[in-house]
Amino acid sequence: MLAVHRVHRPGLALSLAVGLFSLGCSSYSSSSYGGSTPAPATLSTAKPTPDPRVGLRAGLTDAGEAIWNLRLLSNTMSPERFAGSTNSDLAFTGKYAIQGNYNGWQIWDLSTPKKPGLVSAIYCPASQSDVSIYKNLLFVSGEGYTGRLDCSDEGVREAVSHDRLRGIRVFDISDIKNPKNVANVQTCRGSHTHTVLAHPSDPNNVYVYVSGSAPVRPAAELPGCSDAMPDTDANTALFRIEVIKVPLADPSKAAIVSSPRIFEGLDAPPRHAAIPGELAAARARGQFIANVMGQDMPLPVQMTSPMLDSIVRARNGSGTPTAADSAALNAALPGIIARLLGNAPPRRETGPTQCHDITVYPEIGLAGGACEGYGMLLDISDPVNPRRISFVADSNFAYWHSATFSNDGRKIMFTDEWGGGGAPKCRAIDKPEWGANAIFTIENGQMKFQSYFKLPAEQTEEENCVAHNGSLIPIPGRDVMVQGWYQGGILVFDWTDPKNPIEIAYHDRGPVDPTRMVMGGSWSVYWYNGLIVNSEIARGLDIFELVPSGFLSQNEIDAANTVKLDYLNPQSQPKFVWPPSFALARAYVDQLERSRGLSADRIAAVRQTLSTAERGSSSARRDGLNALASQLDGEAGGSRDAAKVRLLSQAVKDLAAARS
Repeated sequence: MLAVHRVHRPGLALSLAVGLFSLGCSSYSSSSYGGSTPAPATLSTAKPTPDPRVGLRAGLTDAGEAIWNLRLLSNTMSPERFAGSTNSDLAFTGKYAIQGNYNGWQIWDLSTPKKPGLVSAIYCPASQSDVSIYKNLLFVSGEGYTGRLDCSDEGVREAVSHDRLRGIRVFDISDIKNPKNVANVQTCRGSHTHTVLAHPSDPNNVYVYVSGSAPVRPAAELPGCSDAMPDTDANTALFRIEVIKVPLADPSKAAIVSSPRIFEGLDAPPRHAAIPGELAAARARGQFIANVMGQDMPLPVQMTSPMLDSIVRARNGSGTPTAADSAALNAALPGIIARLLGNAPPRRETGPTQCHDITVYPEIGLAGGACEGYGMLLDISDPVNPRRISFVADSNFAYWHSATFSNDGRKIMFTDEWGGGGAPKCRAIDKPEWGANAIFTIENGQMKFQSYFKLPAEQTEEENCVAHNGSLIPIPGRDVMVQGWYQGGILVFDWTDPKNPIEIAYHDRGPVDPTRMVMGGSWSVYWYNGLIVNSEIARGLDIFELVPSGFLSQNEIDAANTVKLDYLNPQSQPKFVWPPSFALARAYVDQLERSRGLSADRIAAVRQTLSTAERGSSSARRDGLNALASQLDGEAGGSRDAAKVRLLSQAVKDLAAARS
């Protein structure tokens, strides 16, 4: 999610809602109110019609729900001290999920997915509290001005204070119930998000790439910080990221070791205008309009209502604000916005000064940088000095937010967080290529655009909705991803064909509030060891599982579930490797049946051979599988899906070798 902060590229669509919204408290409960959905009687590819996501009943804990090709195993509300505060990103280690929250983080035991257990909830207010894990270390981002080193809720009132934490907190979680703070690395712009890089060339250290897009703190608080432009200060904290090196033997010595300037030479990116009529409609609804970094935008009612109430109280009044109160707020808004944005003086338009997310994929030596107005491809062969090798910009994209590689590293998908995550951007009036995903192939180190993909269900004015965080699901031979869309819910889609991504499953709830836009929905959702775990901003933690359909067979789901991860971080992409299994071979057979890569008779024969081998003795199984692999090798050249036949053949060979 995009926070309130100053950037030096005017026109960025920005939510002013983050951290300001009151979501309403709810007491802790571990009960599931979603129930379960039975598997479909037939494996259909037909979508429910009309789309049940349109017109869902509003409510915090009793909203209407629509679900297709997923099963909701549980929904667990956050504990009392965290309810009403924004849930943010997730990280995983072993049987645990760590869920960030603006009040700290929560540790969940996923051993019983229908009733996850709250292991502990660590109170430590900060924004956004994005989390990552590496072995016994937990990393937590802090960016806001009120986060304290001592994790107390006193806040920080002074403009300059050495009690303030803006950067990365490092905890030893050897005892996961009792994290021990072992280091705090302060940065000039704080840490909005971060990326943990375990580089294969350096087993003794782990690296943290820090993306902090808040205003630069004063040098009196952190020496060396400067927000000058590069032509007046070559050491400016703008136009760079920070690289922290964490010695695994002594993480207390974690420190910044480089500040790569990966943005040099980039001009201000192209951008699109507002939706025609959007501002007029917002005014008609009574919303206030403010100019934020060069762009007029409607302000959330949750932000302006308390301001109006303050004006009423200031004149010793009560009741409904008058026209004079509204006029006073309109007059005050420019100053309020300036203060929120750090009182930044006007600057010339430039390229990006920071990234939002940097997704590292160590196995291919690349990272995808989603950097405000640009998508970048970075060479991370030297973990201390990532190097930009190519970039793309697109006038349809307002804010490059996150990136995901295909498992083979030949494609990359970027998301556009148009509206900053605090605005409704999935309405009927919103263009399908705005606030969407953009898919690129990677050819000779360059990115080549293929298509856009956006949530296809119309959402309301009361639902913040735009592309956000997700992960691949290890379906062999395919690129399948689960992704959060805030109050657009979560969806699973297939982007194996980069020109024709398709939706294959979803879950959605109605708005949190029927009368106004109140923050909620999926901040992030990830596949982790057979489960789909969703961080719901206002409604706690959701756990789902896939349900077979005409798009996805049980064999494909079973094959995915053979992949076991020791840990998973939001911006650290693992390479999926499938162990030999009959499920893997059968998954490829199912895909060949779907693609008609083999005849129906041949599909039936292959399935029979696999079943016979599975029941046979060790030697009979090995001989039968090797014979089948030889036959498939001979058939591949004549198949319309030769690559998949070869994948099947290799899976059968590996299975024969494993079972010998």
